[in-house]
Amino acid sequence: MLTSLQKAPQDDRSSDQLQVTVMRAELAALIDRLTGGADGVHPTAVPRLALARASQMQHPVHAVYDPAFCVLAQGSKRVLLADEVYIYDTSQYLVVAQNLPVSGQVIDASPEAPYLGLKLSFDVKDIAAAALEFRFGEAAPARASSRGIYTGELSTAVLDPVLRLVKLLASPEDVPALAPLIVREILYRLLKSPDGWRLAQMAIVDSHSQRITQAISVLSRRFQEPLRVEALADEVHMSVSSLHHHFKAVTAMSPLQFQKQLRLQEARRIMISEHVDAATAGHRVGYESQSQFNREYSRFFGSPPARDVKRLRELQLGRVSG
Repeated sequence: MLTSLQKAPQDDRSSDQLQVTVMRAELAALIDRLTGGADGVHPTAVPRLALARASQMQHPVHAVYDPAFCVLAQGSKRVLLADEVYIYDTSQYLVVAQNLPVSGQVIDASPEAPYLGLKLSFDVKDIAAAALEFRFGEAAPARASSRGIYTGELSTAVLDPVLRLVKLLASPEDVPALAPLIVREILYRLLKSPDGWRLAQMAIVDSHSQRITQAISVLSRRFQEPLRVEALADEVHMSVSSLHHHFKAVTAMSPLQFQKQLRLQEARRIMISEHVDAATAGHRVGYESQSQFNREYSRFFGSPPARDVKRLRELQLGRVSG
């Protein structure tokens, strides 16, 4: 026979799961109401907080994610980083710990049960400051560089401040004073979680992870320029072999592959938003060869630039007319 002490951990876990279910249902209702039942991404009065709604499965959306925390109140999503697949739903949250080019796709949504979620972006400086203040970074130096993206179990400790942050949107006058405190609490909870060291890594001065953060920042600012890996390694004070090893550990790709994805995503954005042709877009993002641009664009997005952009514009028109 089990004693009461033996039963307690399981009972606590069941209680937490029940609370998560109740809180998640409340969060779903809030997001549905605050988005007005309209599909799309909706910015809010809380800086860096966006709500999302989708009533059907979507095509993959390519984007460069800032460090961010994502929660789903309903539905599920697939995120691709290079060749790696991360699937998360209402039982998990997703953390992007570095600026990474990813592809996201809503895979579980319907008019009756729409996809409902939120994304809270973080400033890298805020992550580093919190990790150092709460001393979460002290356990990180012994660890090797790790992927800059991961999932974690959604608990009441994490979901409670998330729910309070969304509820705060009902009183915009309180946002400037209270939102930073709640965001800080969310960051604290993430750093305290079993995988929080992944976030804390970037707070360690002169650590490999912090240097990779710097390398990513350099590439993000200067992706149009020709890439000399030796120069990049010198700039972040690493050897070429160490840069390659730790860069791939964090991003799942080499610096050259990373730059290529940044270039292609920006070229696609330019063609759609500025209505320029493929030759102009390719040249603006750093391609000297039009044939190389077309070839790499087709391989990455699945169709040639002109055809891909035409399809995306038709999808946008369909959403507007719908």
